[in-house]
Parts: sequence; C-alpha cells; structure tokens
Amino acid sequence: MPVLEKIVISDFRNIQLQELEFSPNVNCISGNNGEGKTNLLDAIYYLAMTKSAFASSDKFALRHGCDEFSLAGTYRMENALQSRFALKMTSKGEKKVKRDDKPYQKISEHVGVLPVVMVSPADVSMVSESGEERRRFVNSVLSQMDREYMTAMQQYNRLLLQRNTVLKEPSVDRALLEVIDMRLSILAEPIYQARKKFVDQLKPIVSEYYRLLSGDSEQVDIEYESELSKAGLDQLLVSSFERDRIMKHTTVGVHRDDFAFKMNGHPIRRFGSQGQQKSFLVSLKFAQYEIMKKNYGFAPILLLDDVFDKLDMGRISNLLQMVASNDFGQIFITDSNKVRMAGIVDRLTQDRAYFETVGGTFTRI
Repeated sequence: MPVLEKIVISDFRNIQLQELEFSPNVNCISGNNGEGKTNLLDAIYYLAMTKSAFASSDKFALRHGCDEFSLAGTYRMENALQSRFALKMTSKGEKKVKRDDKPYQKISEHVGVLPVVMVSPADVSMVSESGEERRRFVNSVLSQMDREYMTAMQQYNRLLLQRNTVLKEPSVDRALLEVIDMRLSILAEPIYQARKKFVDQLKPIVSEYYRLLSGDSEQVDIEYESELSKAGLDQLLVSSFERDRIMKHTTVGVHRDDFAFKMNGHPIRRFGSQGQQKSFLVSLKFAQYEIMKKNYGFAPILLLDDVFDKLDMGRISNLLQMVASNDFGQIFITDSNKVRMAGIVDRLTQDRAYFETVGGTFTRI
C-alpha cells in the first residue's frame, strides 16, 4: 500500500518551496481560505495522476512568474521498500515523470501506481454542469484501475478527433470515414461495458453511504445513459452520418455518455438542496474509495478537502469512522476550523499529524 512519507514542492500554485513529512495515517491541514490548503492536496493528487484534480490547464499550476514547477514524493510501497516519484512541468507544456530517477516511456504508465481519491467542493460541478464533468470522473476512476480502459479511451479520443477533422472537409471522404468508424466501434464496446459494470458496482455503495449521511430521508440512484444501450456504434454512426456531416462533428458515441444523478427519482441538480447535493457527492467519492480499495487489495490515499462544510458533524464523524475502521489507508484532511477538525480526528486515531498554512508555507504543529 503506497504511503506518502515526504513530499517536496517547488513553484506549484502559491507554494514556493516546501518539504513536508507526513503521518502514515491521518494528516490534518488547517488555515484560512486562500492560504494553500487545497494546493497541497492538489500537489499530492497531481503527483499520482500527472494532472490536477481540477479541470484547469496545467499552466495554472505554475506559481505566478515561474517557468516550471516540480513535485517529488517518497513513498513506502506495498513491499515495504521506498520509491521516489518525481514530476516536472514547464510553461511550454513539457512534462516528465520519473520513478527512482528512471523516466517512464509513457506518462500514462504512471497512472494507477499511486491510487488516490479526492473529495473537494469542486465536485459540485458534477451535479451543476454538463455530462463532460461526470464522464471525467468515471474516466479518472476507471483509468486508475484498468490500464486497458485508459488505452482504449486514449485511442478512441484520437480517432474521434480524426473523424471530426474529416467531417469538416468540404467533401467528406466516405472511404476514410468507414475505416475510422470501424476502429471507433471496436474501441467503444469495451468502454461502454466497463462503464456499465462500474455504475452497477457504484449504485448500491453510494446508496448506503448516503443513507448514513441523510438518515434514510431520501433515496438516491445513478443511471448510465448511453446510446450504445440501443445499438452498436457502427450502426449509430451510419444512421447519424447526414447529421454529422451537417454539424461537422460526431454526434453519437461514448463521448456523449452521461450519468444521471437522481434523488427520489428526480434529478438532484433540480430538486436537491446544497446539503443534499454535497451529501450525494461525498457518498459518491467514498463509494469510489471502497471500489478502488477492493480492486487494489489495499486502500488508496484519501484526500478530503473542506469535507466538513455544509454537513452535520455527527454524520461526517460516523462516515470517517467507517473508513478508518477497516484497513484504512493514508488520509489528508483540510479545514479552516482547526478545533472542529481536531475534535473529529482525535477520536479516530492517535497517529495523526497537524499542519497550519499561511501564504503557501506549511508548519507542523
């Protein structure tokens, strides 16, 4: 089970240079809003996933006025040996990732080596915004657990870009389009099946966590919406050709899939309060944690950013107790209220570390 023992951060967001050592169990980061709590968690996430937890360009991760940032983490791995992972990115978009000073041939080979789950206020975009955010979540989870899924998605997206380029031509090359369509159809089916299986696993676990948070007050559900449930992508592409030609882009396929979040049979986005939406999203991420733990055989690193906001403290305490009671992994928690956080965490474990941040500088207390 990978445990982050030490991280060195240079010129990442508002963090100029910081070296921190962590508890293998629970790490608590307090400080006022805008001081850097979330940036520390995002640095840990970035080192695991090679990208930010937030849907923003890599260039925004650079500290203002800097040409590059770097992250380096020392992890205790499942064999009890240490490994050092390092990531560097420049303002020109050049990104390099190494393990024990050896570069990966492909950056994607690193994804899934350091399993991670992040719960953040930014998760609300999965409820309030388009299906792209929900697909991004599902792709992120499945890519960590299933390298074949990640490869299929990468190839699918490249072919989709080629197909859309062909559709933008004044005269569409039908022969080329048929070749692309055949390859897209082959890739789309395992993507569809993996998503379907994942949602089937996810639903009962999300429902149980939500029950713990809400006290059985509402029923929640997730519905996987895909055009591939009606026909194969090859058939769908043939029937949509005229529309695609006029629109100049591909209007059917797994890139248009969505995941409907429901409460008592209605969309949470329209009928759920802020507290209900937050409860659902926390339940969703804890369900992700449970599925990944089962898949890997050990718990991923859990990053909880401002998770206490808008939720009843008793319910959150119970939720964390569930996570912490059974082979839990390393947990990082941020909160602007140090006393509130300590009141919950001190009841979970005696093995914890506290940090305070001011202006991107962190102090262990």
